[in-house]
Amino acid sequence: MFDTVNLGAFVAAGLLLNITPGADLLYIASRSASSGVKAGMVAALGIGVGCCLHILFAAFGLSLLLATSASAFTVVKMAGAAYLVYLGATTLRSAGLKGVESRAEVVARSGYLRVFAQAIVVNALNPKVALFFLAFLPQFVAPRAAHPAISFLFLGCLFNLNGTVVNLLFALVASGITEKFKGHGKIGRLLKAAVGVLFIGLGLRLAISSQR
Repeated sequence: MFDTVNLGAFVAAGLLLNITPGADLLYIASRSASSGVKAGMVAALGIGVGCCLHILFAAFGLSLLLATSASAFTVVKMAGAAYLVYLGATTLRSAGLKGVESRAEVVARSGYLRVFAQAIVVNALNPKVALFFLAFLPQFVAPRAAHPAISFLFLGCLFNLNGTVVNLLFALVASGITEKFKGHGKIGRLLKAAVGVLFIGLGLRLAISSQR
């Protein structure tokens, strides 16, 4: 019906890619650690929405713009890199605050809507995700598909559904691990600082990345 091939291999490869560490999982982990499992799950859902944008771009050919235009790729890449560095800097700043905020205080300060919006931006401003869909999905579309765009949408939604489940589970795990260190303020600040450094590192890596 959807004119796809090797669907089992697609699901297996997608799940392996979903558990590969990157900016998305790091953002979910940071929100689960600082604001609790609910915030982590909200972040996971936001990542899923950002992924939906890339799926639509891939299905209707808009990702070709990023693949073929160096200028467009650079603009999106630098915007995404700047945002990751910004998140890293704010995380580092919060890690240096005296005392440790409770999760309720962090949630009150940021809010779930802000967490959700930030997650969308983290994913949507990563041109590598767009290029990934453009390169990955066509391998599983039947060569003579009657409606390739529909096949793209089906595969993209399946990939995103599996990825969102993985991300939600990751939010649960990250929150549970953080609970074990709840009473150790110094460890909590060190973990926050480490997350901040990783965000900045990911931003810098994205900034120097190429289209290939």
